This record gives sequence, structure tokens and C-alpha cells, in this order.
Amino acid sequence: MFGRFQYNDIVFSGEVFDDIVYPDPSFLHLEDEYPLSSLLILPPTRPTKIVCVGLNYADHAKELNMELPKNPILFLKPPSAALAHEGLINYPQMSDQVDYEAELAIVIGKQCRNISAADAFDYILGYTCFNDVTARDLQRADGQWTRAKSFDTFAPFGPFIVTPEELSQQNLSPGNLFVQCRVIRNENEEVRQSSSTSEFIFGIPELISFISSVMTLEIGDVIATGTPPGVGELLVGDVVEVEIEGIGILRNTVVSA
Repeated sequence: MFGRFQYNDIVFSGEVFDDIVYPDPSFLHLEDEYPLSSLLILPPTRPTKIVCVGLNYADHAKELNMELPKNPILFLKPPSAALAHEGLINYPQMSDQVDYEAELAIVIGKQCRNISAADAFDYILGYTCFNDVTARDLQRADGQWTRAKSFDTFAPFGPFIVTPEELSQQNLSPGNLFVQCRVIRNENEEVRQSSSTSEFIFGIPELISFISSVMTLEIGDVIATGTPPGVGELLVGDVVEVEIEGIGILRNTVVSA
């Protein structure tokens, strides 16, 4: 797996093995390796856009008593919403309800437009954890989702990118991964979401094909694939963790903006 890091004033990418980071050789004037604990973890890619999918788990649709969509429901988060592992989620003053949404994210590895589902896996760089943080009261008030989804810090993802080959080496498939969200409040940990990507309504190839028929996907762009049942509220002081089997744990703390 690999990610982006900062050491003093130097930002670089590198591979992670056993809590040791090995910088990409293209970054000069760096040591051969660094303890992960000595580095600031950054969002693992710099996307030109973050494409999100709404209502993509069959068990979530059942929870909401909603019909399954005929096509993927898409919305965007701006790159300015990106937040790294261990970053602070700012609770905006204009909102009274901020929710978590645990999701598997796809990171695009090659520019693509109008690709077929059969070719979709050729364009995947890897996978990571994602939290589609949402000001739910503003989403209801506006009737559309842009403001509610777009605040700075409302797109935590990471900590690292796991390649398709690494998943395969673990005998795991992105279409059948355990997804969990936990909230730690006043030192009490509670599992809020627990499901599997096997509940996807639209699988990963279909999503990439559909999205690429609408917009050009660039290297490093992120696709958040939807959230399972159990979406709920975050409070200031909460620690929220998104864990995805074979990929890792994304952890963030909620603070007052």
C-alpha cells in the first residue's frame, strides 16, 4: 500500500510496509526510509474531483423503504473537502446535524472516458476508506446536496491506497469486503454500521463505466461507492472510525468549526 506524507516541509509519496515508509525514488534529498510515526499522513491522492454515489446498498435501501434506483445516483464533493487520516472534522456552525457515512472508495489510475464495464478494472489504481460526512439538516432544507456535502473536512479518506494486487494477495475481492463504522463517544465505542460491499446495487465496473459516460475521470480522482445501513449523527468530541476489510482504518475526530 502507499500514500502521501509530509516530512518537515517536504511532501512526498511512498510505500508503506510494517509502519515504515519508503519514499518514491523520484523525490530527491530524502532518506531511504522513515518510521511512519515520524511523518504527517496526508490524503493519499489529490483528486480533481470526488464523485459520490447515493443509495448503492440494497440493505440501506431496505432500511429506508426505498425502491432501488435504476441508475447510479451521483453527486460531487469538492477537492477542498478532502481530509487525511487523523484529521479533524469541523462541525459547521450553520448545521445542527452532522452525520457519518462509511464507504469504500475507488482511486482512478488512468484517465478514462466512456469506458465499458468490462474494461473498468484496468483503470483502478486502488482502494481506500472514505467517510461521506454530511450536514443532514442542510441536505433536507436545501432539497439538493451540494452545501450539505461540501464543507471543508467533509471528505476524509485514507489512510493509504491498497492496490488491486494487494487485495488479491489477501484472497479478497472489492465486491465482497466487510465495511464497518464505529463511533467513540465519552470513551464508549459503538458499532454504527456493519455490512458488506456484496450488498452493492451497482458494482464497481458498472459505476466506473456509468460515471465515465458522464465525465472524464482523471488520475487520482476518487469515487465513493455509497454507504450501508446505520447512518447516524456525530457530535463534537466524537471519534469516528471507518474500517474496511483488507484496506485499513480511517480515524477522525469531530471538533467545533
